[in-house]
Amino acid sequence: MKIVLGGGCFWCLEAAYQMLRGVEGVQSGYAGGDTPHPSYEAVVQGNTGHAEVVEVDFDEATVSLENILNIFWTVHDPTSLNRQGADVGTQYRSVIFYADETQKQVAETSLKEAQKLWDEPIVTSIEPLNMFYPAEEYHKDYFKNHPEQAYCQIVINPKLAKLRKLHYDLLNQ
Repeated sequence: MKIVLGGGCFWCLEAAYQMLRGVEGVQSGYAGGDTPHPSYEAVVQGNTGHAEVVEVDFDEATVSLENILNIFWTVHDPTSLNRQGADVGTQYRSVIFYADETQKQVAETSLKEAQKLWDEPIVTSIEPLNMFYPAEEYHKDYFKNHPEQAYCQIVINPKLAKLRKLHYDLLNQ
């Protein structure tokens, strides 16, 4: 099964989901806009309507969609409108793109449960997936390939530490 999620920079979500048992692949990309075949350079300008997202391909027999979404709610701030930290703009919005009505219902239920964890209202949108566009090759495995980069150390590492603390039982051991 696949689901597409946006929660800030796609490097962060990619690194988190790659740690999860039952995830068979994570592809960074773009979704939610009107521009066909967008480039990173266009998306980062914030005028394509696309969000930076990841397509998470997972084995439902090993990890549930509910657990995929539980991780989503804890590795980014779903109460922050169109930003995650210093990454600002609609391209960094919090969004769940569903593929079918079952995913939509699971996402809506998950959002209601997640709201109990946050004092501020969750602003994550839940939208049908029209098209997913893979990101350029140089974004693939960014954290794995560049762990020494400042962004990886300052932004991604704390998210991964939180993931290890809150969801250790779901991670590859």
